[in-house]
Amino acid sequence: MINTLADRIRGFASLFWREVAKFGAVGGVAFVIDNGLTYYLMHGPMSDSPSEARFVGALLATIFSWVANRFWTFRHRRQDNVLREFVMFAIINGIGIGISTGFTFIANYWLHITEKNLLFAAGVFGILVATVVRFFAYRFLVFNQELDEEPEFSHDHELIELHPKARPEAGQASDPESLKRR
Repeated sequence: MINTLADRIRGFASLFWREVAKFGAVGGVAFVIDNGLTYYLMHGPMSDSPSEARFVGALLATIFSWVANRFWTFRHRRQDNVLREFVMFAIINGIGIGISTGFTFIANYWLHITEKNLLFAAGVFGILVATVVRFFAYRFLVFNQELDEEPEFSHDHELIELHPKARPEAGQASDPESLKRR
């Protein structure tokens, strides 16, 4: 029982580590875009509007994130319906932007914090919270196509499923009669 549990945990980790690493890299670049632009705008052209500065930075970082996640992180999980995928991505990022902007808004208007660096820090904390929400939402709602066709992922389901289904080898038929003859 302990070995089975350990195998299941390793299988679960195997399913996610590649995507988490790529998501982290994309997120790191998006974080720099978001915070670099927000910091510039908060201390420059939008110094009177910290929440709006956070929104603009998050919006441009989101555009970058869409492209990078679609064509790199989750490239094997892209949906056939690009419009549906984009709408889901936009909704989830709208929620994420709302979280990060909301932290800045609450700090500024409800807690009456006016120090720009503290407002900036509140937004950074909001980004961290939104990142966790985004990863799981992207993984399970936006880029959710199966990876069974990908050779490097083909064994992962066997490790986490209690009773793995028989999967045909490459080039073999998958109809029920041919599986019985094996």
